[in-house]
Amino acid sequence: MKLGTVRRMTGLLHWMARLGAKSIDFFHEAGGISILFARTVYTMSTTRLRWSQCVDQMNRIGVTSLPLVFLTAIFTGMVLALQSAYQLRYLQAVQFTADLVALSITRELGPVLTAMVVAGRVGAGITAELGTMKVTEQIDALQSLATDPVRYLVVPRFVASFFMLFVLTIYADFIGMLGGYLVGVFKLDISSSQYIARTFDALVLKDIYTGLIKAFVFGIVIGLVGCYFGFKTEGGAEGVGRATTLSVVTALVLIISFDCLCTALFYFMF
Repeated sequence: MKLGTVRRMTGLLHWMARLGAKSIDFFHEAGGISILFARTVYTMSTTRLRWSQCVDQMNRIGVTSLPLVFLTAIFTGMVLALQSAYQLRYLQAVQFTADLVALSITRELGPVLTAMVVAGRVGAGITAELGTMKVTEQIDALQSLATDPVRYLVVPRFVASFFMLFVLTIYADFIGMLGGYLVGVFKLDISSSQYIARTFDALVLKDIYTGLIKAFVFGIVIGLVGCYFGFKTEGGAEGVGRATTLSVVTALVLIISFDCLCTALFYFMF
């Protein structure tokens, strides 16, 4: 056998080995997140919720995220209106800007951009907080005191992210459409009554609840991923930074993946 052929076969074997290792890592992480999800749901169904902690986490996850979500949503609505009008004016259909902004915000951009903003801000914070507790052995101390870390740490954050993503998405939908309204009325010379009327005429119940269902799914992803990588942290301060980065990247990838899955399901089911 020629030397070049041997080298190509060796390179192919190394590539397949690396692919196999990455695949094993992927299924390992997916299994770990799924197990944490099952433990969280089981704990929620068998024990009483600690509502004081849930409310505190709702404040941290939801209320403190309002300014960032506001800026993201209003500028998204304004940019979307400007870019839409730029193309629609060639068709003499600038008045349809209201329809396009309303549908795009409620069905797609509102829940997705809100989830990405919250994942970058809150998901990283959850991982850093729990990761610091892990490397300083505070979680081990909880277990030694017969306290379930899932009930004490994961459940409040899971409940808070689940509900607050829903609330933040509704907030982002309104703010995004407000941004489109400001551009439509003050820049595109669409009358206020016409813009509002076209917005309500374009929206149907399906457009609203498909986006809100996505918000619930994204809330589950952000809460679980942040807690999972926080519990997996090891290696001191460097390990906390590494886990935080991996948590944000994983959450963003899962948000896009579940968004595609939900959109496909809604398309074929409704």
